[in-house]
Amino acid sequence: MTYVVTENCIKCKYMDCVEVCPVDCFYEGENMLVIHPDECIDCGVCEPECPADAIKPDTEPSLEKWLEVNAEYAKSWPNITQKKGCAGRRQGI
Repeated sequence: MTYVVTENCIKCKYMDCVEVCPVDCFYEGENMLVIHPDECIDCGVCEPECPADAIKPDTEPSLEKWLEVNAEYAKSWPNITQKKGCAGRRQGI
């Protein structure tokens, strides 16, 4: 099992999850974050930290697409290990 970032992160990027990840498996794109599935240790500490409810275990139904998205973009996006400012957050969240 691994955790995946889903569509709720698009144009949101709260990044609270990045702060608690013990293995630094988050990668940052322009509009969202992803989790590298081969680096995630399945600890689950990131899931409750996400106020947008964008992080889910890959065992939930219908997340195959998001597992593929996370795996693909984690290969080319830069690793992120610290929370950044709130410029990318959606209005009203």
